[in-house]
Amino acid sequence: MRMEQVKEIANAVLYEGYLLYPYRHSAIKNRQRWTLGVVYPQAYSEAEGGSEPWIMQTECLLTGEAQTKLSITVRFLHLLQRSVEGELKQRWRSESWEEGMEREVGVEEMRLDDLRSQPFQFELVFDADCIREGNVVRTQQPLAGVVELEAVQIEQDVYKLCVRIKNTTPLCRLDLSRRDAVLLRSFISTHTIMQVRQGAFLSLLDPPIALETVAHACQNRHTWPVLIGDEGEHDVMLSSPIILYDYPQIAPESLGPLFDGTEIDELLTLRIMTLTDAEKEEMRQGDEQARAILKRVESLSPAQLMQLHGTIRSLRPVSEGEET
Repeated sequence: MRMEQVKEIANAVLYEGYLLYPYRHSAIKNRQRWTLGVVYPQAYSEAEGGSEPWIMQTECLLTGEAQTKLSITVRFLHLLQRSVEGELKQRWRSESWEEGMEREVGVEEMRLDDLRSQPFQFELVFDADCIREGNVVRTQQPLAGVVELEAVQIEQDVYKLCVRIKNTTPLCRLDLSRRDAVLLRSFISTHTIMQVRQGAFLSLLDPPIALETVAHACQNRHTWPVLIGDEGEHDVMLSSPIILYDYPQIAPESLGPLFDGTEIDELLTLRIMTLTDAEKEEMRQGDEQARAILKRVESLSPAQLMQLHGTIRSLRPVSEGEET
């Protein structure tokens, strides 16, 4: 499967809930957006008695041999705080706003035999940053973490792969009661893409009968791996904080992301069209993602709008006596 197709599905996970209808800063539900796939700093998790996770763990099964190669990619949003100065502060009606920057770190072509003989790890390190564009200032806090990889041989050609993501960002002199400040030092919408060459991943939802017990024993913490790609492919797996079935797909009728659960495109599109001019202006003056949604909706042709109305995917005969 092409990586572009994988990223399309993965981005739906990455931006799920990023910004919700009516896509305005003033909407109450857009003030508590970061709830999915959050990996908090270890110090905060321990202060909360472990109720907030600082580790995300994926365990899945694959078949392969010594020369089988794996590529592992961890993706998440790194929050930044946007503030405005001068006359924009009054016009935008918001003193600050959190935006997400895509982060992606990984390793390629790791030999399965190497992971079996010795665990491997790589770091997630991002420095603090401050970007000023006119009267707009974007500030980003540092992040630190580690990704641990390990493979355990179950049978002659069956392995259990473990990917463990840890947030070790220090919180020196930070008020831990301020969740907004902690989120700026957290991994948001965290998920993992795993690829294999000369091997195959096994479904945890529908494993081979002989491996059902082993599959059910896999310990997935705050995430769940599913096969991704075209039906029947076994070379890519997506571990997501959102529960998915194997081979999730984005509806071909969808013209772009709306960031809302289940992506009810027609309903959300019609609601956006009914916003007042003042509400639309607030969208334009807010988040870049909101501007893109508004521009896409306002440029829809009648044919494109009708395309969202409904689609029959398949038909089957109804047997005699079957309820309809």
